[in-house]
Amino acid sequence: MHDIHIIGGGLAGSEAAWQLANRGFKVRLSEMRGSGTMTPAHQTDGLAELVCSNSFRSDDAQNNAVGLLHQEMRDLGSLIMAEGDRHKVPAGSALAVDRDGFSAGVTAALAAHPNIEIVRERVDRLPEAGLTIVATGPLTAPGLAESIGAATGKDQLAFFDAIAPIVHRESIDMETAWFQSRWNKVGPGGTGKDYINCPITKEQYLAFHAALLAGEKAEFREWENVPYFEGCMPVEVMAERGVDTLRFGPMKGVGLDDPRTGRWPYAVVQLRQDNASGTLWNMVGFQTKLKYAEQVALFRTIPGLEKAEFARLGGLHRNTFIKSPELLDGELRLKSAPHIRFAGQITGCEGYVESSAIGLLAGRFAAAELAGETLAAPPREMALGALLSHITGEAEAETYQPMNVNFGLFPPIPGKTKKADRKQMYTGRAREAMQGWMTQSSLSPAS
Repeated sequence: MHDIHIIGGGLAGSEAAWQLANRGFKVRLSEMRGSGTMTPAHQTDGLAELVCSNSFRSDDAQNNAVGLLHQEMRDLGSLIMAEGDRHKVPAGSALAVDRDGFSAGVTAALAAHPNIEIVRERVDRLPEAGLTIVATGPLTAPGLAESIGAATGKDQLAFFDAIAPIVHRESIDMETAWFQSRWNKVGPGGTGKDYINCPITKEQYLAFHAALLAGEKAEFREWENVPYFEGCMPVEVMAERGVDTLRFGPMKGVGLDDPRTGRWPYAVVQLRQDNASGTLWNMVGFQTKLKYAEQVALFRTIPGLEKAEFARLGGLHRNTFIKSPELLDGELRLKSAPHIRFAGQITGCEGYVESSAIGLLAGRFAAAELAGETLAAPPREMALGALLSHITGEAEAETYQPMNVNFGLFPPIPGKTKKADRKQMYTGRAREAMQGWMTQSSLSPAS
């Protein structure tokens, strides 16, 4: 008795249900909380419960990528943004919410909608037929996670993220750093200059090692129980094994010729391209549990990164997500089973607003499909389009890790521009692109 089945009543699933129901489609929304099953992190059975912070981050649509995403979602009739605005609490230029009131508001709106049936049940297998949106988030139940793994390939499903910091390319000092692959090796599609290298002297290395050991680290939450594997060991854990461990690991300088000296550096930090546009570069092997302020201060002591601007800082978290750039098409459908869409954090986006935004798009794509229409993807110049493009193919699949929206995901502004003007150039261009997209697609907000 429904047109589409949505699995997961978090932010993404709630937003997708709202978008579909307001276009006249019958939605079955399955949420396991309230059925006798809880996650280790949630406290209630309310829909769209905020597990961690109560902040949706910056609400500045003129100068901030997430603020721009807020505005685009408002313009498209987002339930999450409407309830966020309704339950706003003082937080300066950020949007923070009363978490209990927010969840209660979302739950009440969905429960009252005549086209939505909320079913308290745990779903342990992907449906074999019927349009479905999977929005089960980072704490997907084991049975369903196993079913997703079977459908996608177990090597395509991660159960935690080992995140290395990502740097905006334009903020790297290339007078100090240089392009080179170790031993000038050329891999498939490579040039022998596939890495940016930041050289470090012995004195700098010893100071860096000491500061890394002394830096304040974030603790795992009790429910995370994140394992350490040799392939994703936090950089500070490696440093604890001995003063030279990093120098013979991710910071080894062998095979790299510093053009300023003609010699191998004592140590080096390498950055690898993280998206097809080359605007974002990740610090190879630098996943870390250092607190964010500690990361910024320490990593800016690295030669070439003194003025680094970070699109994302490092971390290690429990988080179930799929390798979306390989698995999903441009409408968030699973290529091997196109009746299934994925939305929210399980796609590898990071953050409340980003998860909701991908839920919004999944709902709209599904609504168009149910109506026998085609919805053009939002252009990459928009925040929605940049985020969608990153998830569905712009990101490098082999190094894919969860990501917040940021201007590094957008197509670069052409020509030379003043740094102070660039953000408003991004947001102004995005507004123009959105106006054209809405006109072209005959889009209207969800009422």
